[in-house]
Amino acid sequence: MAPHADDNALDQRAGVAELRLATGDPELVPQNKVLTDDLPLDRNQAILQAAKQVGAILKRKGHRFALAGSVAVYAHGGTQNLQHDVDFAIRPEDAQAVAESLREAGLQVFTPPEDWLLKADCLGQQVDLIFELAHQPVTTELLERAQELSVDSVFMPVLAPTDLLHSLLSAFSEHHCDFGAVLPIARTLRERVDWDAVRAACGNDPMPDAFFYFLERLKVIDPRPEEPRREEPGPTEPGPKEDQR
Repeated sequence: MAPHADDNALDQRAGVAELRLATGDPELVPQNKVLTDDLPLDRNQAILQAAKQVGAILKRKGHRFALAGSVAVYAHGGTQNLQHDVDFAIRPEDAQAVAESLREAGLQVFTPPEDWLLKADCLGQQVDLIFELAHQPVTTELLERAQELSVDSVFMPVLAPTDLLHSLLSAFSEHHCDFGAVLPIARTLRERVDWDAVRAACGNDPMPDAFFYFLERLKVIDPRPEEPRREEPGPTEPGPKEDQR
């Protein structure tokens, strides 16, 4: 990917101190805290700042990745009503190298009990480095479908809308089924999502299927064409009785 001017100018706004990379790289990166003497950052802005800083580090180190989650929705034109963390999709085989790059940049990286992601802390915000989306490992093909978009002036790869919706719907389960959080995202991206592909990928899972029905009733998406009903064979008519004489 070609570098952009904004990538090399890591944010130096008020409230963000600076440190140098542990490897001796003279390039400045933001310290992992906000100075207490300054006014607190707006939460949405703090999440965006964390996304920008981590994305810039990953680009500079040449890692394959794509922005996911609510910040990806924002990059695609959604409202700046971000959720509680920043999500990046990375390949499983790159997880260790990504963790080392972030640690070299002064960020703390944690291994949670879940075996499908790593967690990091940037500017006091949680960053999830996910190597399994929609119950499948993140692949090179998935990352190659990502679109280069501006995230608050920093360009980085962002999950394609169809992949993004698929990842959100596949996360639905009996224990996590917040249709209200995904509905505005579906409304925002509906013209850019291949809904047939999302339906096919979700299969007959009951929670995504219920959400599709919800979207149809709200006229967010077109109803699925009804499959022609097969005529069941009727009872066999008995033949004429033979003359028993």
